[in-house]
Amino acid sequence: MIRILAFVAALFCVVPAIAQPLPAGLDKANAIVIDTTKGRIVIKLRADLAPKHAERIKQLAREGYYNNVPFHRVIDGFMAQTGDGKNFNGTGGSKYPNLPAEFSDVPYKRGIVGMARTSDPNSANSQFFIMFADGSSLNGKYTVIGEVVSGMDVVDKLKRGEPVPDPDKMVKVQVASDIK
Repeated sequence: MIRILAFVAALFCVVPAIAQPLPAGLDKANAIVIDTTKGRIVIKLRADLAPKHAERIKQLAREGYYNNVPFHRVIDGFMAQTGDGKNFNGTGGSKYPNLPAEFSDVPYKRGIVGMARTSDPNSANSQFFIMFADGSSLNGKYTVIGEVVSGMDVVDKLKRGEPVPDPDKMVKVQVASDIK
């Protein structure tokens, strides 16, 4: 009975988001759709700025790597970080090699999505973060991979913490063009 209730609860967290239309004019081949425990987030990937990073995000989404991955680090007024489908706590990366930095002049502001990394600029792998507010200290130091085009209200609802107790999750992540 408990399993059935948990399944029904999880279903209601995701199903309403699936019915939502995608933003008009979205290049579905370069966008990811993240259905979370709080709702849907749509990210326009900037393959024009960071082609290797955009391809990695799409590759991992297609492999299901991001499904059920928590937002493990959510700092109020700064950013929400996720993407560790290996250890689920911010210490892991994918089975693929790290990516070389693809820095740009795009400023870090609310809704910008960047790749997380260690102190080595060429260590981005699978983790990414979504900015809650302007973060000019990151400009030119982290790879911008996209921007939220729908669902910042969902990002704003994510549980905060570092680490986050009982974190919200990316229930399912898909490349927009793959959604049937």
